[in-house]
Amino acid sequence: MSGRRDPFDEIEELFEQLNSGFADLTGEFEGAVGGGIHVDVADADDEIVVVADVPGYEPDDIDVSVSDRQLTISAERGSESETDDDTQYYRRERTRRAVSRTVTLPTAVDEHAASASYENGVLTVELPKADGDDGIDIEVS
Repeated sequence: MSGRRDPFDEIEELFEQLNSGFADLTGEFEGAVGGGIHVDVADADDEIVVVADVPGYEPDDIDVSVSDRQLTISAERGSESETDDDTQYYRRERTRRAVSRTVTLPTAVDEHAASASYENGVLTVELPKADGDDGIDIEVS
């Protein structure tokens, strides 16, 4: 019976191939599964401060909103090159990238007194603690 293959070896080999394939795709789907924006949430006595890494975006590309203790940060950008010459393209690629992250805040905040700033790829959102129950959008400066 030494000429027969063990079916469990074949199954194990198949799982190894699948795992290596998924490992290669991890980087491509990082933004889609919530890994695109990394955040720090800190309690600074009278306010909650959220610091998020959002490199490569302009302030106008970033949307910040808060409602019911849920802070949502989303950003979208596209790169498209324009040429004025008579170039004939056989292939022209454009990219579009969007990331989003929702964070549950540890306490109620005053949405109307919130502020956000963006510098060198780092978004800082300051949310004063209070009893707030309606959501608003926060302008990023």
